[in-house]
Amino acid sequence: MPYQGGERLTSTERASKLGHLEVVKSPFVKQLVDQFERPEPTDDEPGKHLWTAFDPTAIEPLNLVLAVDGSFQPVTSDDYPPRSLAFIKTALVRIDRRQLDRIDKELPHPVLMKALMAESALQSSTVLPLRNIRVPGTSNYHLVRTIVRDSFQIESDGLVHETLKWLAYRKWRTGERSASPQFRCPHCPDDINGLPYDADAGTCNHCGGEVYLSDMIGFHLEMGEDQAPDSVASAYMLMHETLLLFSVIRHFWDRGDQSSLSNVLLIKDGPLSLRGQYSKLVDNIRDLLAYAKGLGCPIHLIGQEKSGRFVDHLREIERFTEPKATGDLAHYAVLSHRYVREDVDHAADRVNPYGLKTNYGEKVLVKLDPHTSMVLSVPTGAYNPDPDFPSGKDDMIGLDRILATLPRIISYQHEGALVPIALAHGVASLSSYPSAAVLKLFAGL
Repeated sequence: MPYQGGERLTSTERASKLGHLEVVKSPFVKQLVDQFERPEPTDDEPGKHLWTAFDPTAIEPLNLVLAVDGSFQPVTSDDYPPRSLAFIKTALVRIDRRQLDRIDKELPHPVLMKALMAESALQSSTVLPLRNIRVPGTSNYHLVRTIVRDSFQIESDGLVHETLKWLAYRKWRTGERSASPQFRCPHCPDDINGLPYDADAGTCNHCGGEVYLSDMIGFHLEMGEDQAPDSVASAYMLMHETLLLFSVIRHFWDRGDQSSLSNVLLIKDGPLSLRGQYSKLVDNIRDLLAYAKGLGCPIHLIGQEKSGRFVDHLREIERFTEPKATGDLAHYAVLSHRYVREDVDHAADRVNPYGLKTNYGEKVLVKLDPHTSMVLSVPTGAYNPDPDFPSGKDDMIGLDRILATLPRIISYQHEGALVPIALAHGVASLSSYPSAAVLKLFAGL
């Protein structure tokens, strides 16, 4: 590992320009290289069997598009011991697709973009103390717990907190009074069986300590008594994005307007998954999506992945598939669990099927034109552990209308970009400069 630049000596140690000489002179390495064989050239196109042409002619695009994005910016003082805070911001952007149709995708006029964004963004922000910042009478651990609870309950008039309750207690199932998912007590090492229906808080039946519904999410499981890692801020941002997006679903559902909800496209920046201790809500989310599908009111939801192994895999195979000329039909590929394991992860059989506990969406590769492709997560509803599931678009919720909408919301500003996500990022992003410097002064660090 090279030495990194510091405050006094800023240069980073570079790799030796002659380091390869001993490698190529090694008889052992040369012997191994001589034994390696390359596969015989083939005319087979990798992944060709995956792709299916899509004709949007008879399919109605979705009219309303909402996208969510977030960012966080940790700032640290220069003194010792260093004090550290993390500022977190999320944004939900609403776009009328019909209004977007009137804007040139390649050269959008700034005035038209400003009109498109007028009064269309809902923003939320908070700050979490990470290290060496306290409030008299409480530890950093319990201070973060309290701030998370208050941020959910106060920001946007408690919009996110009510959505957390809606998901935790499965309130879309009228007549049922479900308890929340079970979770680890923040005061003792025992598990709580769940809070009673509609409760904001409760007590641990083992130690008697007060617990909040927000503790069910599990932020406290990666915090120490006196400090928290940056990953807590990242997890808060991701959870807040998810709850903000599902607040839209709750809004229509509580009004009994499921038909309008079925004409909305909801977009999340990143995969449709919650990992680790944050996955407790995944089963409830799957149940909601399956329940709505069963009522004949599908919820059109996607997550777009901008980086990672699925994006890398798409880059390897996209050049072999249609469309290869402007005007050709778009193509899509639904990835089964078996394909993900064998061709993307190149892994052996797993004890648990892919995404069993974490994903509420399955992977779909999309190529809209010769220069625009993307990786999406699309829900299926209930999880199916079959290795060959999903097998096609009929397993995905609303994939036809989603694919019919995508060409109308493409942005040519970035590779494989969507206008709603780009706009949400513009509203929510916190830069390293000047945002970090301004926030550091604002916090008095």
